[in-house]
Amino acid sequence: MNSRNLASLILLLLLAAFAIYVALPIDHPDWFTNLVARHQSPERALQTRLGLDLQGGTQVQLEANVPEGRTVSAEDIETARIIIERRVNGLGVAEPLVQTSGERIIVALPGVEDPDAAVETLRSTGQLEFVDIGNNQFLAAGDPILTSLRAGDIVTDAVVYETILTGDLLSRADVSRDPTTQEIFIAFEWKPDGADIFEQFTSTHIGQRLAIVMDATILSAPVINSTIRESGIIEGQFTLEEARNLAIQMQYGALPVPLQIVDVRTVGPSLGEDSVQSSVKAGIIGVIIVLLFMLVYYRLPGFLADLALMTYAALNLMIYKLVPVVLTLPGIAGFLLSTGMAVDANILIFERMKEELRAGRSLGNAIEAGFSRAWTSILDSNLSTLITCLILYYFGSNFGASIVQGFAITLGIGVLISMFTAVIATRTFMRFVVGLFGERLQKRLALFGI
Repeated sequence: MNSRNLASLILLLLLAAFAIYVALPIDHPDWFTNLVARHQSPERALQTRLGLDLQGGTQVQLEANVPEGRTVSAEDIETARIIIERRVNGLGVAEPLVQTSGERIIVALPGVEDPDAAVETLRSTGQLEFVDIGNNQFLAAGDPILTSLRAGDIVTDAVVYETILTGDLLSRADVSRDPTTQEIFIAFEWKPDGADIFEQFTSTHIGQRLAIVMDATILSAPVINSTIRESGIIEGQFTLEEARNLAIQMQYGALPVPLQIVDVRTVGPSLGEDSVQSSVKAGIIGVIIVLLFMLVYYRLPGFLADLALMTYAALNLMIYKLVPVVLTLPGIAGFLLSTGMAVDANILIFERMKEELRAGRSLGNAIEAGFSRAWTSILDSNLSTLITCLILYYFGSNFGASIVQGFAITLGIGVLISMFTAVIATRTFMRFVVGLFGERLQKRLALFGI
């Protein structure tokens, strides 16, 4: 066995060990969680997340809250739905159900730990403004404020402050923590147009105050000490959850119309615990039968394929935790279907390999020829499946069919990983075994089903 094959085997085993460690239902160390899942909230990182049909959750109904006589267009409602769906995804709730019904928007939030905070994040208009308050020393965080953006043509005796910039010109907003004081703040960056305006304003207003306003309430009002261009921070007495929700509103923009909550209810799992357990048992039994079939029918290659399939399962579970992917029953079905496709790829390879062995080729050449001849069929089959997954995901995104989305996501992930494990992992295992026992195996072709 040459050094290249040995290096490939070591890398594969390290990857498999890493995947198994991530997939295990244990409490991982904080440093590890921060390293591999820094985009997730610490309290939910590296957890297996279940959908509304498996674990229940919160269902919210919202409707447009506009003055009497004003109509709300279907375009405004659809835009609001898209923004809410982005906010839900930003909360870490993958595969939400967000759909419209007339002037109402229905949102299903599976497994949300703080429903009240999540509902507030959805309901808030999320209109971020940077407002010139000059030398006013009395306005402070938490105070209401009337801005030129909101006042419009309204005639009022109240002081109206000029809006310099809005959140529409932001390119990014993230939650960070000061390593020294451990205080939480929000870091933001401007798009090029916003950066130009911000630089011009701050350069001519040094020593004056700039209020950062969300939904007509001041978040902070710092003094401008120098010219600022691309980025800045928002400081305040935020908890981690408050800062995260605020950053989500900033990142995904303001709602086109204000929304009010019509109904909030806790939803139990639509599938009983017995049904879920039966489905899981059926899947496990099916996988065990497939593993036994591969072992009995293909013998040594089947055993190596079983190792590759276990690696495949660990990689899938790792991806589900890292992305993260919320598992629903259709999502589990997509995973099981992709498992079948992984087995099918191995069967194609082994049948081609057996044909080469029967034709009298050496074991090493038969293995390489088997993989080479099967590759085209495997690629064509998996590409057609991936295209189907993209179509299903597109229609699920645009027509509110999140169940279809879940199936498409897990099937697509499974197909990509199955191509890796069938072609790379199985071949690496085969080369390793042949490199160690080549001559003895050449004399015992019965181990290959010949």
